[in-house]
Amino acid sequence: MAMHPTDTVRGAAPRTGRLAPWIGLGAAVLLIGLAMLVPVLLGQSVHVKSFPPLHAEWSPRLGPGTLPAVVLALAAAVYGVDAAARARWGHLLAGSLLVGIAWLLSLATVDGADGIGVILDTQYEYLRTARAVTNFPATLREYVEHIPLDSADNWPVHIAGHPPGALLFFVVLVQLGLGSGFAAGLVVLVIAATTPVAVLVLLRRLGSEPWARRAAPFLVMGPAAIWMAVSADGMFTAVAAWGLCSLGFSATARSRSALVGWGVLAGLLLGTCVMLSYGLPLLGLLAIAVLALARSWTPLPWAVLAALAVVGVFAAFGFAWWEAYPVLVDRYWDGIASRRQFSYWIWGNLAALAVSAGPLVGASAAMAIGRGIRWREVATGERVVVLLALAAALTILAADLSQMSKAEVERIWLPFVPWLLVGTALLSERWRRRGFAGQLGFALVVQHLLVTGW
Repeated sequence: MAMHPTDTVRGAAPRTGRLAPWIGLGAAVLLIGLAMLVPVLLGQSVHVKSFPPLHAEWSPRLGPGTLPAVVLALAAAVYGVDAAARARWGHLLAGSLLVGIAWLLSLATVDGADGIGVILDTQYEYLRTARAVTNFPATLREYVEHIPLDSADNWPVHIAGHPPGALLFFVVLVQLGLGSGFAAGLVVLVIAATTPVAVLVLLRRLGSEPWARRAAPFLVMGPAAIWMAVSADGMFTAVAAWGLCSLGFSATARSRSALVGWGVLAGLLLGTCVMLSYGLPLLGLLAIAVLALARSWTPLPWAVLAALAVVGVFAAFGFAWWEAYPVLVDRYWDGIASRRQFSYWIWGNLAALAVSAGPLVGASAAMAIGRGIRWREVATGERVVVLLALAAALTILAADLSQMSKAEVERIWLPFVPWLLVGTALLSERWRRRGFAGQLGFALVVQHLLVTGW
């Protein structure tokens, strides 16, 4: 069943109650403040770098990217909301990609070229190991035995903490001659910048173009770019977004061949996500939301089979996900996780998310919850953003309660952030204009005051 944008968006704020966005924004700001102050006031070490809840250090500075970032932010604050509402659809998508690349690039280069290349080249990341891999099938056969902390030649943190799909990505970059930190960083940055395009295309496909336009500025520019630009998780985010987009196309296809083709592509991309991060099977909740919105479950067999094929290929070459995960859990608890107090991180994680997604994510979530409670009053196109935002919130709650994400979620939860931010479309125009400007200013402040670990 193909779906087309039919809903118009009223100029007035949705009838959820004018207090909802204030409550959500206030909760986000309060969480951020408490997460910074509580460790200091209690003399408590929560075992991250020196600026909890982020894995970051205090380091005020200016750099080559400062002026471009400020100019871009000012231009976006003045023209962004109107441009997203009025641009032709193709121009909106192209502009989203180009502006996204410029935003990620300008924020990263506050630290000069090092802001792009240094992080991926550290001893904890993938590139050093990727350069040393000469036989990837042999690496797969030995992968699990090098995960334990007490094993000989145990993997660096990020390789041990992820399935081998992440390492394979960087091995391919090395083989293509893109194995320097700077070159790999640029590839990750460009891939990450395609995420808003995938989200917008899916929203339109599900009949929610007017709402997609309202959310577009928040998807393209915000604080998450600080981590998207320099973290492999930015690449994970894009793969996840395109996988869900493909699933939506399959569920709304008019022909069986399109249904199967898009369904298989969705499964391949989402199956790849499973091999990129142990936490990304939680994308299943968002996948269910997409199928529910399309009112079609017919892509499910094709997508599941394709996803299982990806996992099966890795298993055939020696890496079984289901065998590796318990070993990873043991390493996680043998390491820093055992010292990171769950009593802090169960809410400190949410504070880190509010920094990464920007404080307006609280208003977005509050509006989605409010509209969800009044589901019967919600128009068809509006339901798309409500359900996706609620599914993202549920996904984050599951990740938080798992205790497998204590700290560092400013990058780990990046694949869930765009879907939570689609709820910004539910805000009134005044809220969106001022909130977008606030998000941009917040991003500039965070990037110029803190040096992040990614």
